[in-house]
Amino acid sequence: MRYALTAALILLADRVSKFLVVTNMQDGESIPLVPPVFYLTFVRNRGAAFGLFQGRVVMLSLIAAACLLLVISQWKKVKAKSAFVRWGIVISGIGAVGNLIDRLRWGAVIDFLDVRLFVFNVADAAIVCGVALLFWEVLVHDPQTR
Repeated sequence: MRYALTAALILLADRVSKFLVVTNMQDGESIPLVPPVFYLTFVRNRGAAFGLFQGRVVMLSLIAAACLLLVISQWKKVKAKSAFVRWGIVISGIGAVGNLIDRLRWGAVIDFLDVRLFVFNVADAAIVCGVALLFWEVLVHDPQTR
């Protein structure tokens, strides 16, 4: 239940924030919040992280859907793993869902959190946090890495 509630809250934050950006900003518009380091900048990313694979919306959508189906089909095995693994998969998985919804709805991922080096969104932050938990598990808790 905790996993479902956390996933729902992350997805809600992602969807609401993107809705607010799409309905209140023009594509490319940038609003300084903490200049010169943090802005709200509306960007439609038709690729993956850091603009890789631009225009490959179908390929990226299929990869995301396949990964999500794999996680769902293996959830019983995942539940037997550590809390870091379970939370890492849930948090990064729901981030992937948020970005998949964007690709299917708009043909691009809506990014808006701009730190001048890159622009990202709530789903991207969830993916990074989830993957960080998985790395933490491997680097700190996995006896094979010692």
